[in-house]
Amino acid sequence: MNKDISVLMSVYKNDIPENVKTAVESVYNQTLKPKQIVMIVDGPVSEELKQMLISFEKQYDIYENIWLEENLGTGGALEKNWEKCTCEYIAKMDSDDISAPDRFEKQMAYFEKHPETDVVGSSLQEFFVEPENLAGVKCCPEKHEDIVEFMKRRCPLAHSTVIMKREILEKAGGYKPWFYAEDYYLFIRMYLAGAKFYNIQDILLFARMNYDSYERRGGLKYYKSVKGLLKLMYKNKIIGFFAYTKQKIIRFVGHVLVPKKLKKTLFMKFLRDKK
Repeated sequence: MNKDISVLMSVYKNDIPENVKTAVESVYNQTLKPKQIVMIVDGPVSEELKQMLISFEKQYDIYENIWLEENLGTGGALEKNWEKCTCEYIAKMDSDDISAPDRFEKQMAYFEKHPETDVVGSSLQEFFVEPENLAGVKCCPEKHEDIVEFMKRRCPLAHSTVIMKREILEKAGGYKPWFYAEDYYLFIRMYLAGAKFYNIQDILLFARMNYDSYERRGGLKYYKSVKGLLKLMYKNKIIGFFAYTKQKIIRFVGHVLVPKKLKKTLFMKFLRDKK
């Protein structure tokens, strides 16, 4: 089975060292080990976190840190450094999440059986602060046609779960900043570049949430960011004028008019499966 996998991660000053350690260990201890782990250190970090990241380079021969002098944000940090990944397949992983031990094995097995596929994601289990405090389950559509249809309304893959072919990432123009929606922007560009998607329905990632995570998904700036993506899809005929207008209204109500205290309740009720 192909093991030519680079794992792309990023970390910044607010990340908790113990959570980062757990995330890196979950990647290194995969049943199908990657060839490379690239950690983008997005600006200055605490001395404790810095020393721990340095220790990873000594402990794991496949691990390397890329140190940035200033914080660029996730999109900016990845835009300038994703090419440090040298393998044919690039796996995304957030620095405070936990990958299931057989995540890479299952995703690469799908690539082996379906070589025409460019991006493979999975379902994920969200949890609050500690793994035992389970929250919702994010299940994205499974097949390519359904993923593309879902893309017209929401981001169709969970970014931190995906393994993607380096070739399709290059065709799409790589990572680019887009306020709180770099992942959605990337998948739209991948689709326009001819990508074929698939989502494994198994839970292969455990995503750490803070108690205010759902409330922060909104505001006027976030709405304008998503509206820009809707406009991009409309210009490229992914959606028509009616869908474009409808989604703008829905997003404005949801992101701008709904009080913050209601966001978590609505998000969990309508946009997540029960655990």
